[in-house]
Parts: sequence; C-alpha cells; structure tokens
Amino acid sequence: MQRQESISPGTDFAGGRHYGLDWLRIGAFAILIFYHIGLFFVNGEWLVKTAEPVEWLAIPMVFTTPWRLALLFAVSGFASAALLGKLGGIERFVREQSKRLLIPLVFAMAVIIPPQSWVGLSFNHGLTESYWTFWSTGYFRFGQLHGVTLPGWEHLWFVAYLWAFTMVLAIGHFFASGAIRRRIVAAIDWMAQGYRLFWLPLVYFVPMRAAITFTLGESHGLFDDWLTDALYLPVFLFGFALARSPQLWPAIMRCARPALLLALASYAVLAALEIRFPDMEGISHAEMALDRAAVGAMMWAMVLFMLAIGTRFLNRDHRWRKTLSEAIFPIYILHQTAIVLIGWWLLPYGLPPLAEFAIILTGTASSCALFYLVARRVSWLAPVAGLSERKDAPVATAPMAEPARQS
Repeated sequence: MQRQESISPGTDFAGGRHYGLDWLRIGAFAILIFYHIGLFFVNGEWLVKTAEPVEWLAIPMVFTTPWRLALLFAVSGFASAALLGKLGGIERFVREQSKRLLIPLVFAMAVIIPPQSWVGLSFNHGLTESYWTFWSTGYFRFGQLHGVTLPGWEHLWFVAYLWAFTMVLAIGHFFASGAIRRRIVAAIDWMAQGYRLFWLPLVYFVPMRAAITFTLGESHGLFDDWLTDALYLPVFLFGFALARSPQLWPAIMRCARPALLLALASYAVLAALEIRFPDMEGISHAEMALDRAAVGAMMWAMVLFMLAIGTRFLNRDHRWRKTLSEAIFPIYILHQTAIVLIGWWLLPYGLPPLAEFAIILTGTASSCALFYLVARRVSWLAPVAGLSERKDAPVATAPMAEPARQS
C-alpha cells in the first residue's frame, strides 16, 4: 500500500509498512506471556496448576481472551497481502509461507512440545514414565493417550491454522475471476460507508459465536474445529482486504468510539458472569449463550478499536521495533514450554503464588531470550526457530497464539 495522504492522521504507511500493526503484535505477545503464566494460577484445567489458585486473576484474563487472537489473525492477513505483493506471485507466496510456518511447526512438535505433553499427562492423568521413555516410545504414536492426541501442537495450533488459512487465501486468489474480484471490491466499498464496518460483522459474529456453543466445541484439531474456522477465517480475510483497500481505514477510525463502548459493555457482561459462575459451573443455557454472544461482540469491537489505536498512535518506527518483531516467533515457540516446565518444577516446594510468579516470569523471559539469541547465530537453528534471512518485510508474518478461553 502506498502512502495515503487523504486518510486521516496516523494512517500513512511509509514504505508500504504499517508500524502500528507491528507494535500491536509486540504488545499482544507481551500480554500473551502473562496470560499463559496466569493459566498456571487460575482455576480450571490446564497442563499444570499451582496448589494455591488465585481466583481473582480470571477477571482481568477474561478481558483479553475474546479479541487478542482475532487481532493477530487480522494482522496476519494484512501481512499476507503485503508479502504476496512483495513476492509477486501465488506460487512463491505459497512456498515462502509454507517454509516459514511448517518448518518451525514440525520442529516444535518433535522437540519443543513433547515436554508439555509429558507434564500434562503426568499432572492430569498420573503418567509415571520418565520423560525420555515417554518421548522415545509413546509420544510419536499418532493416536491418543488418556484422551490426549500425540504428537500434539499445544499452543502452536495457531501456526497450523494460519498456514491453512493462507492456503485457502491462495486458492481463492488464484481462481477468482475478474467478475468476482470486482464484486469483492464493490462490497468493500459498500462496507466502508457509514458505520457498516462496525455493525454488519456483528450480525454474523454474535449469533455464530452463541449458536456454535451448543453444537460444536473448540478442539483446535484443524479439521474438526469449525468454531475456530467460522470465527477467524473471516477476520484473517478482512486483514488481507485491509492491506489493499485504503477506504477501510477511515471507516475504522470512524467506528473506534462505538467499538470501544461495545467492548466495555461486553466485558462487563463477561466479568459479571465469571464472578457469578466461576469456571462456568452451574450456568444456564441462556446465560451461556449471553456469555458467548458477548465474546463475539467484544472480539470484533476490540479488533476495530485496536486497529484504530495502532493506526492513530503507534504508526511510527523505533530502533527496537525490528528486533522485537523478529524475536516474537522464536519466543512464541518456546515460551509455553518454559512456563509449564518451570511451574512443574516449582510444585514440590509449595511456594506462595507471588514467588512462583516471579520465578516463572524470570525463567521464561531468560530462556526465551537465550533461545532467540542463539537461533540468530546458529545457521541450522534459525529456520526451525522461525527466523530466516530476509529483508524487513512489509509486516512480519510470524504468528502467536493463545489457548481457548480459560476461567
């Protein structure tokens, strides 16, 4: 996208790059690492849990859960459009994205993820095997053990989904006729008028999120997880359109205030239900539908609001931006394994929650930083850690993820 001088202040994309989206990704990851640490402390099922849950943590965690993943899919869609334009062809685009996403995914599933699976099975299902016995004889079973699918991708499920969405985008882009492209452009022009970009997607997301609650669950299994597909594929495609449709940016800025009001109202509903029904225990079908509808509303509202914030206030470069953007993917790959292993190691000591938090945060940050720094310097480790020799891309495409909502 070229510089758009006619768009409102803060929406100029110098050199084809939207720096605000980089900062949104960096900020989302900063929240993500705290969120995953939080899963160790709140009630509910996870890979490993502290002996002394901190129940009030569920309330602030509920605020970030509905929208951060959707925001990252939107940013990834924008990045895909920028990368496609840079590479100049669908075949090169497919090869590059497959290399960037699948190589780290396969490596992580073989090396980084197994400790999480071992801890989860040991903590939740009483597995007594040593780690090395588990990894060498049981992990690569391509089946289930105590209901857990092995080998697994845990938090890296987002990488598989992002690759699948990228392939859907590539196929659609390749086969779309001129008439279909013109209809899409006309639909985008229509959506950019007034407040349609705010309310019309809500007509889809809110009832879809509420209805699927009673029909399909979130399995993160790619081929049987229609909930994730139905919610996030449209957001990913919206991000792709956003990179090629400058008329959408004034609409985003115009919708920012009502989007924030809706997001806050939705969060009030979610927080109230979380307080009344911890872990959603005893909640009625009607109240559950209300909760899921609020999730759908907050998801779209916060995507619009955060895009407006990133455009208006964050669209500027800084000497740390490039390094932080590059470090996101390797840190993302390792961070949850570090959290799980450190948390598992701490359990026998019975430390107070604040001490556990400090140790987990320090250990996770240190190990992730070390992994990134080593990967930068070791040629064979760079590609499996999500690093590659490339120029500063229009928007970095390395993904991040979070698990399904935990209470």
